[in-house]
Amino acid sequence: MSAGILPSLAIGACAYGAGELLLHNKNKEEINEQNKSMYDVLNEAKNKNKQIIEMESKVDSQELRNNIREIGETVSKMIKTIEKKPEKFKKMSNFFDYYLPVTLNILRKYDEIENQRLSSEEGKKFMDQTESMVEKINNAFKNQLSNLYQTDMVDTDAEMKVFETMLKADGYDSTNDFKKEEK
Repeated sequence: MSAGILPSLAIGACAYGAGELLLHNKNKEEINEQNKSMYDVLNEAKNKNKQIIEMESKVDSQELRNNIREIGETVSKMIKTIEKKPEKFKKMSNFFDYYLPVTLNILRKYDEIENQRLSSEEGKKFMDQTESMVEKINNAFKNQLSNLYQTDMVDTDAEMKVFETMLKADGYDSTNDFKKEEK
């Protein structure tokens, strides 16, 4: 009976080892695919952002130019944040895949219509609506950047409160030392 157990153990050990190798390699491939995907998305986002920034010089409206410049700066900050903290990528993938291309398309249409120098009521209305929309986009992008740091801000705020409590408990908080008592 012990002769049958040894081959079974050997076969079981080999099967376990082979399974581990296959699953380990598969996990590595999935991680590489995720990273590749993230870098592809970031490179595409950089490209779209570059095109958005280039639109600044193509439009006449100073207010629109300011909004375009701010959008470009904000998107650059987002990209740099994701490059430094890839764990935040999931929050941004939809943003990069949808909002950036749509923003670029809106700006291109604006430029196209502006270059036609349409003096019609519809043309003026379109230009005004687009300028208003780009301002909304600018604010939305700023909010998205803030959202990227929301968890960090909450964590740091909690850490500061604990630290302040410790300073007071250990007698190192001197903010009340020099206040005179009011009578």
